[in-house]
Parts: sequence; structure tokens; C-alpha cells
Amino acid sequence: MQTNNIILPQQTIGIIGGGQLGRMMAIAAKYMGYNVAVLDPTPNCPTAQVSDQQIVAAYDDLDAIKELTDISDVITYEFENVDLHAATYIEQHGKLPQGAYALQVTQNREEEKNLMKELDLPIPDFRIVNNGLECETALQELSYPAVIKTCRGGYDGKGQLKLATDADRQAAIDFAETYRHCIIEEWVSFDKEISVIFTRSQSGAIEFFPVAENEHRDHILYQTTVPANVSDYVQKQAKEATALIANKMNVVGTFAIEMFVAGEQIYINEMAPRPHNSGHYTIEACNISQFAQHIRAVCGLPLMKVELLKPAKMINILGEGVVPTLQAMAQHSNGFVHLYGKGEAKPKRKMGHITFIGETIEEQIRQFEEAK
Repeated sequence: MQTNNIILPQQTIGIIGGGQLGRMMAIAAKYMGYNVAVLDPTPNCPTAQVSDQQIVAAYDDLDAIKELTDISDVITYEFENVDLHAATYIEQHGKLPQGAYALQVTQNREEEKNLMKELDLPIPDFRIVNNGLECETALQELSYPAVIKTCRGGYDGKGQLKLATDADRQAAIDFAETYRHCIIEEWVSFDKEISVIFTRSQSGAIEFFPVAENEHRDHILYQTTVPANVSDYVQKQAKEATALIANKMNVVGTFAIEMFVAGEQIYINEMAPRPHNSGHYTIEACNISQFAQHIRAVCGLPLMKVELLKPAKMINILGEGVVPTLQAMAQHSNGFVHLYGKGEAKPKRKMGHITFIGETIEEQIRQFEEAK
């Protein structure tokens, strides 16, 4: 059951998940005048620091889910690994406009790829395997290089293994035997990766944010540049493919789709049913952020038309970059720094981001180099 109720400021938005995405959702909601409740097992998590109340409990604790449902007028989530039983319960009570289906699909790479295949979208050739023997058979049918991933879980390079040549066959078989439900995809040779972030309202209206170009280091997003350096034709393909997926899944809220670009050809990679790391630039560079637009969508408000105010470059701050960032802040006025309120600055852990805006990419690079 999907709610079409309009939720207005001073009512309560519940958020499942207390990380940085929930934090930025909560900040956007508080600016608009909403009350915010968060469910997360970690006391004083990043979202709780800017919310009105926190329920400290596991995500699959149905008593806690019921409590959140009782105290909230509408509920959203900041990550896709929400317990499906919990999501279904909230949806049945008319308080989850995003529904459970988008979670069901994006939690499972097999369902994700099958949906793209059904829509006849460009994707790499793939096979689903459930053990080492099936993996061995699949590798005889696919070309190297390839990648094997767990069908559930995994992010920032975790839960996957690149297969460069047949010498990696045994490692892949062992991987499949360990994790069982896996997907093997042929490796796409690509020129760049882009992400298409959009928000879809409960009535089906879609607003796109500018297509972003991403650079990864060690499987973690390092920086995002907007606008992406791709042709109008690539942008048109990307947005048309995105709209097909959005309407098929009946998406509500902000949603992200990552794609590879090879020449003028796109390949759909992965989806996230929520605001995305590569959309953080929207806070300063657009007239409305991906988070504020998300709040409008789940609350049943009409979406704002998106405008890019200035080109931008967003760079993630990992654990090892926190101290240098603080030192730079004391000496330079460049960049908008966002730190997420996480307790421990572990290496490779996303602790914040910094956005540089300027009329040209060269101007952004100059600001960044000065700040470094």
C-alpha cells in the first residue's frame, strides 16, 4: 500500500539508518521545519546528532520498527539493506512511499540485472552461479577479464573479485564456493563512469540532476565532477535508460544509477534506491540538493525544477584525510567542507567530503591544489 498523503513541516519523518546520507537528509528536513526520528543501533550516530530522537536498535528489530512507524508520519531509508519484512510492515501501514520493491531489487544483483535485461538495457554479459561447479561452467562461456560479485551485500569494492585471466579461475571457484549466490560479469572496457541521479515524485514526475562523472581509487569514489565531460547523445541515452528503470520500479524519492561510458555507448552498472555519494555536490552547486528533493518526494510535495548554479568538483574525505583537511581549513577559504560526525577516523572510511565550485574545471582544480 503506497501513501499519497502530504506530510507538512512540524510532522515527523522517520529515517532507517544513521550514517552520513541519513544525516544530510535530516539536515534538509530540519531546514524545512520537520521533526526527525532515526533508527540505528549506534547511539549518537551521525544522523542522531541532527535529529530530534533516536531509537537505538537493530534494523531488523520489528518492535523498534513498529515504534518508529508509530511516532513517524512518513518513513524513508538511507541505505538499501533494510530488512524486507520491516519495509513491508511500514508499507502496509501506509508510511513508506518508496515501497519495498525498490529495496528488493537493489538488494539482489540477480534481480537488478534481470530487470535491466527485461527492459532491454545495455548491460555486460553475465551469469548467476550458486557454487564452484556452476562458476567453472560459467567461466567457459564468458570472456576475460571478468568480475565475480556476491549477489547480496558488498560495497566500495568489498564482496567482489576481478578475474584478469584464466589463471584466476580457481580463485573465482573458491569465491563462489564460499559465498554461493554470486554473479559473474564480463569486464567492460570503458572510458569513464557516470552517475545519473534523479528524484521521482509520488505522482510519477521526474527531475534529473546534472549527469556526474566519477573517479574511483581502490574501489572507493574519490571525486565527482559536474557536468560530466560526455556528449549530449550519451546524456540522452543515460536519461532515457534511467526513466525506463524509474517508471518500471515505480521509484519514489532520490535514486542513483551508475553507468560506464565506452565511446558513445553506455552500460548500466548498479543502482542505489536513495541519495548517492556522487550527488553530494548538489548541496552547493544546485538550487536544490538531492536530499531536499528527496524529502519533498517522500512527503508528497511537488518537486523543484533542478538548475546547476555552477560547475562543481566533490572530493571524498577518507579517514587518513581528516587531519590534512582540518589543517587546510585553517589556512584556506577554498571549498565547502562537510564532516559527518563519525567517531573514529579509520583509513579508507568515508568521514566527509569537500566541494569546490567554479565557472570552469580549471578554476576548481586551482582551488583544490591551493587547499592541498
